[in-house]
Amino acid sequence: MSLSVTDTSERVIAPRQVDTVIIGSGFAGLGLAVKLTQQGKTNFLVLERGGDVGGTWRDNTYPGAACDVPSHLYSYSFALNPDWTRSFSTQPEIQKYISSVARKYNVLDRHVFGSDVTSVTWNESTHRWDIVASTGEYTAKVVVTAVGALCEPNLPPIAGIEGFEGEIFHSAQWNHDVSLDGKRVAVIGTGASAIQIVPAIAGQVKHLDVYQRTAPWILPRFDRAYTGIEKFAFKHIPGFQRLSRTGIYAARETQVVGLAKQPKLMRILEVVARQQITKGIKDKSLRKKVTPNFRIGCKRMLISNAYYPALDRPNVDLVTDGIAEVRANSIVSADGTEREIDALVVATGFHVTDSPAYQGIYGKGGKTLAQTFDEEGQQGYKGAAVANFPNMFFLVGPNTGLGHTSMVFMIESQLNYVVDALNTIEKHDIGVIEVRKDVQDDYNADLQDRMSKSVWMNGGCASWYLDKHGNNTTLWPDFTFRFRSMTKKFDLAAYRSVATGDLSISGSAVASASDSKVVAQ
Repeated sequence: MSLSVTDTSERVIAPRQVDTVIIGSGFAGLGLAVKLTQQGKTNFLVLERGGDVGGTWRDNTYPGAACDVPSHLYSYSFALNPDWTRSFSTQPEIQKYISSVARKYNVLDRHVFGSDVTSVTWNESTHRWDIVASTGEYTAKVVVTAVGALCEPNLPPIAGIEGFEGEIFHSAQWNHDVSLDGKRVAVIGTGASAIQIVPAIAGQVKHLDVYQRTAPWILPRFDRAYTGIEKFAFKHIPGFQRLSRTGIYAARETQVVGLAKQPKLMRILEVVARQQITKGIKDKSLRKKVTPNFRIGCKRMLISNAYYPALDRPNVDLVTDGIAEVRANSIVSADGTEREIDALVVATGFHVTDSPAYQGIYGKGGKTLAQTFDEEGQQGYKGAAVANFPNMFFLVGPNTGLGHTSMVFMIESQLNYVVDALNTIEKHDIGVIEVRKDVQDDYNADLQDRMSKSVWMNGGCASWYLDKHGNNTTLWPDFTFRFRSMTKKFDLAAYRSVATGDLSISGSAVASASDSKVVAQ
């Protein structure tokens, strides 16, 4: 049965038993569904809590939402998009592209939309994963989590915020039924979302207060519309778009030298960023407020040509005193000043190193992924496997994030690895496979050694890149082509495996998903 992305009228009424369950259908989960389908595999399901593919690009529809990676690099290599209209794409265009890929490769019939996964538990008796979701119960030999790092909104623990009587919403949960025209609005946060929201709404609101805890470094956004000649070339001249993509990739990779190897070189970008401040803000005292006190790159580098001019508007105030409490219709800053507001936008980012999703994944011995990461740090092997979680693979796992280029490149690297892993399991009839703890430990020791030389550990800042142990468990500290090389093939020797015939398995036989009716809530 083929489902459209809007068909959510039916509910799964019986458990589903499949070879593989993929959790999430953003760039990572959708990409894996495409790769499996291309190999003729159909015994898998994608459980997606939303009503469409797209992940963060489906959810983040706030005013001004756009990508900070060039369009031609922010797409699958196997599905280049000659129809990009701009050098940096907006959210609607990216979401349209992702949806078009799902339709082009006919993977929507393997999706169960409206399926919010609440628990994933390793069953020691059956050597399978038991999955509980809002659409029913499932079991799978292998689970691939493609939840993503930017999917669980981080709500600030500010005194009184639950008692605010005006409109309030997180940037990732924008309420488009609410008009901000002529209202007094506050935005909490100055990260990647906030610097897009502020310029987009500053001209329509009566007054805007922007609450800044830490000033970000902001570089120019070299965005423009593509000309008709360029669009023609992308679509009709063989190799032109791929050549453009390669050039963008190579230019972006040069930043790795400063970010991961020689932080002093980042001073060059600092000069450019300081020029942005001087160019965008006339008021000298405001310039001082927005100038960071740490090395550029230590926190996420942002791009915008409109943020600083928006802060310089007469109806916009930048507040740096911190928030003491939120009242029914106002915010009180740490210096005692009370500012009345009608609406509150929370742009405080996401749970990255402490995702709530980890609390519902139970590995060997019943220990959750959250407990494992809390005790040992958020460690994995090649961002794709974690010890004590057999038959489970991760997409966008630990230390796969980037601070300079496209995550889609990293995702495709992991797709190569995970697909080869699944083929290896099938080829050797492996029943249980788990990364060796000693291999994982050695891998992470090497990662942190390389990380110690980076700007992220020597830039003088605290960031969401770091876990509670002080380790950067978010980013990849090297060139991305090296990650691509090391994930090209699955390395079975790094894992402990048991053949299916050597397992004592109880429970019902495994049914093929192709023999079951796939329906969505």
